[in-house]
Amino acid sequence: MKVIYSERCLEYTSAEHPESPERIRRIVDALKSENGYAFVEPKPCSTDDLLLVHTQEHIDRVRNNEFSDADTPNIPDIYRYASLAVGSAITASHIAEKEGVAFSLARPPGHHAERERVGGFCYFNNIAVAVAKLLKQGKKVAILDIDVHHGNGTQDIFLGKENVLYCSLHQVPLYPGTGWRSENNCHNFPLPPGTDGKQYLEALRLGIQYIRLFKPDILAVSVGFDTYKGDPLAQLKLEIDDYEDIGMEIRKLNKSTFFVLEGGYSPDIGTCVVKFFEGFSPILPHKKSA
Repeated sequence: MKVIYSERCLEYTSAEHPESPERIRRIVDALKSENGYAFVEPKPCSTDDLLLVHTQEHIDRVRNNEFSDADTPNIPDIYRYASLAVGSAITASHIAEKEGVAFSLARPPGHHAERERVGGFCYFNNIAVAVAKLLKQGKKVAILDIDVHHGNGTQDIFLGKENVLYCSLHQVPLYPGTGWRSENNCHNFPLPPGTDGKQYLEALRLGIQYIRLFKPDILAVSVGFDTYKGDPLAQLKLEIDDYEDIGMEIRKLNKSTFFVLEGGYSPDIGTCVVKFFEGFSPILPHKKSA
């Protein structure tokens, strides 16, 4: 499986911020200790790519460091790193179309970024831009968001779009305070603190039913590992082995799939990622012959 990754995403940091380079290092080390992963260097996205989901004013504010958000640090050159994370998601989508699966391993994350504002550690909405490019090709896309936080930015961008289905499992109450109910093409599964792996899988299977009925051409997954019991920012109770089961459930859709990393702040994140892809990888979708 291709892992889209650049060491450049490790270059920036903010003191004592949970969204740190260390979380990516742990994942890289864990994947490199396994067989079956090939690393691919991404390129930054273009302004035209960003304009598919963001306003020019928002792009300029990030480029010029003219924004303020309590959770989202105003870091020098963050535009460069955020553009690279978007480019990584786009590359993953292209590879998934051809080879069946790919994983965008980049930071900063993206699913809280709305059309016109940053938020929740996110500057641009990585997965939304990649999906918007697929829509331009006439694709029908389902987005599955399994980060512990509701992807308010992704929902904001695609609410009411007929060729997109958004399905999110997330803890409530929790930041950003959205996702309490389903709306239109956005199916939300709010989960209380203390939800364990069995309860989580029951909700996931319901969400997957909506995706199956939607019959997408490709599946985009905002994959977060902050549902883990040891994560410092949430209160769900998933065990490491639960991620293998989650991967197995997603693979049953048998769709070309690309994964875009969102959250996950435990020291065990690398082990969680490996378990997840062990569950997904036994049956990978194959591109049909011409």
